[in-house]
Amino acid sequence: MNQPKRYTITAALPYTNGPIHIGHLAGVYVPADIYARYQRLQGQDVVFICGSDEHGVPITIKAKKEGVTPQDIVDKYHAIIKQSFEDFGISFDNYSRTSAKIHHDTASEFFKTLYDKGEFIEEVTEQLYDEEANQFLADRFVIGTCPKCGNEESYGDQCENCGTSHNATDLINPKSAITGATPTLKKTKHWFLPLDKHEAFLKEWILVGHKKDWKPNVYGQVKSWIDDGLRPRAVTRDLDWGIPVPVEGGEGKVLYVWFDAPIGYISATKEWAAREGKDWEPYWKDEDTKLLHFIGKDNIVFHCIIFPAMLKAEGSYVLPDNVPANEFLNLEGNKLSTSKNWAVWLHEYLQEFPNKQDVLRYALTANAPETKDNDFTWKDFQARNNNELVAIFGNFINRVVVLTNKYYDGIVPKPNEFSAIDKETLATLKAFPAVIASSIERYRFREASQELINLARLGNKYLADEEPWKVIKEDEARVQTIMYVALQIASALAVLGEPFLPFTSKKLEDILCHAALDSDFTWDGISEGKELLPANHTIGRAELLFSKIEDKEIQAQLDKLEANKKANEAANKKVEPQKEEITWDDFSKLDIRVGTILEAEKMPKTKKLLVLKVDTGIDTRTIVSGIAESFTPEDVVGKKVTVLVNLAPRALRGVESQGMILMTEDSAGNLVFVNPDKHDEVTNGLKIS
Repeated sequence: MNQPKRYTITAALPYTNGPIHIGHLAGVYVPADIYARYQRLQGQDVVFICGSDEHGVPITIKAKKEGVTPQDIVDKYHAIIKQSFEDFGISFDNYSRTSAKIHHDTASEFFKTLYDKGEFIEEVTEQLYDEEANQFLADRFVIGTCPKCGNEESYGDQCENCGTSHNATDLINPKSAITGATPTLKKTKHWFLPLDKHEAFLKEWILVGHKKDWKPNVYGQVKSWIDDGLRPRAVTRDLDWGIPVPVEGGEGKVLYVWFDAPIGYISATKEWAAREGKDWEPYWKDEDTKLLHFIGKDNIVFHCIIFPAMLKAEGSYVLPDNVPANEFLNLEGNKLSTSKNWAVWLHEYLQEFPNKQDVLRYALTANAPETKDNDFTWKDFQARNNNELVAIFGNFINRVVVLTNKYYDGIVPKPNEFSAIDKETLATLKAFPAVIASSIERYRFREASQELINLARLGNKYLADEEPWKVIKEDEARVQTIMYVALQIASALAVLGEPFLPFTSKKLEDILCHAALDSDFTWDGISEGKELLPANHTIGRAELLFSKIEDKEIQAQLDKLEANKKANEAANKKVEPQKEEITWDDFSKLDIRVGTILEAEKMPKTKKLLVLKVDTGIDTRTIVSGIAESFTPEDVVGKKVTVLVNLAPRALRGVESQGMILMTEDSAGNLVFVNPDKHDEVTNGLKIS
């Protein structure tokens, strides 16, 4: 493909049923932003589009749980998400929302165009219906067993375990997510997009046309779908939240969210164009436009099969050139989960790590799940910052700026004769723009980020080898050349780092006083070996670009995750059902008494067991209790406890246990004693009945 006239770059519309977390950033928004910023630096005509997806069933479920309206939910999270993106530096040209009038109008018009062209199939089918809630169950209103992988918590539209998309009626043992009832089947009329009608086109366009340039994970998933045979897909739903079906017979129905959401890219572009005084159509209808969708792997089928089929059926739109989807990012070894609060939320990160947007951008890019699921750990985040950004990038810049101010009062020195190492270093510098550009153009952002760090390594090695702090004592002319070369590398880092580290690049440009120059601060300028910082130009004083992240800051994040995990486990802990009835005679056989723990020690070679000496009021006996992971021996000595004293003795690790301490769990899932300790008048040996 020849160089396009313009780029339309879209990033998946986030659901407004919760904030943005690092999985969203790593999978979609950071790589999309890197690509958009890079293309702008090349002087390309770019529109970078996103917006809130506000019509999903998860939103209505959350609204029911919180006792508010869906509009309340989307207004709340749209504001949080939009502000988080702005604060994090995601450079959208427009961030819209699907509740906007322009989107309702655009989606309705799109539906009517396809309807008028006869592109839909109208069918009366049986859909799952909740008699108790008196409504049809769409998408995530249904939970059941996935027919493909057996996951017992699959949603009605997609299994999050294996990624398979399906219909709610495909689920085994479906249950209503509203009432928990087993749904019945009830007839209803809907419109379907016959994907099978477009199968031949999709095979030719994807399996032949994009076999080599689409990422293997994307191509493989799409090929699997096509090979399995495409079937009609419903485009309407029986819901009261969404865009009303705009044709006769559509009363009480809305456009299915997967149909209306990608049209949100078009409506957001229209909104941007109206604001900027531009024509939106070339960005979607001109063949010289390169359309790119940045998404996560759970959205591949929608952007590679369904949306292109919609665009093709409409007839006037360009098709996506590429859909560089990433895999999933896990967190500390476990799958990210909004419902379980197992996540690093962007708005919280920005509060807890102020002015460290670029650290997270870099950590997520350097560990991006481009070809397989990857794991984010706080220790790796710390290491990326301390060992790479601080020790390599920041260290080089600091030394260059400090030495320039120390030796030349901040004035760029005039170079003298270049040595072989100087020429070699400047030649290597000239190669970096093309290397980084090649990686970005192939959507290998992790690789590109490491090349940027390699440029900083080049600068560090050059200074370490040339040792200007030593040479200054004997050859001042030589140091002028060394510092001039080092300053060219520093300036190149400010330019080439902008897509990856935009806040850092701006700060570095200010330190180097780029704004005062007419130099060719472009990728091509660096590649052509043009002078970036000329002699006699004055730079500013040194400022630290990055600061170390201490162990205690990381431990606070780990503690926070652990607290979230325990709170979630407690909230979801099911109350044990009542056991079968017993008689009074059965209960009267239990001899439960108050006792006091006199001594306690860890049982050797075990994690869980404490050996206790307990005064039961009858005698002093040994009891082995599995509480060592919750209490130290010092914690329990002197505590009054509740003891089952007539339990038959049992040998545990060679120690005879002569009873049982009664325990339970608090709301956070921590072990606690069934404790008479607060009542001083309760004496040892007192029976509990």
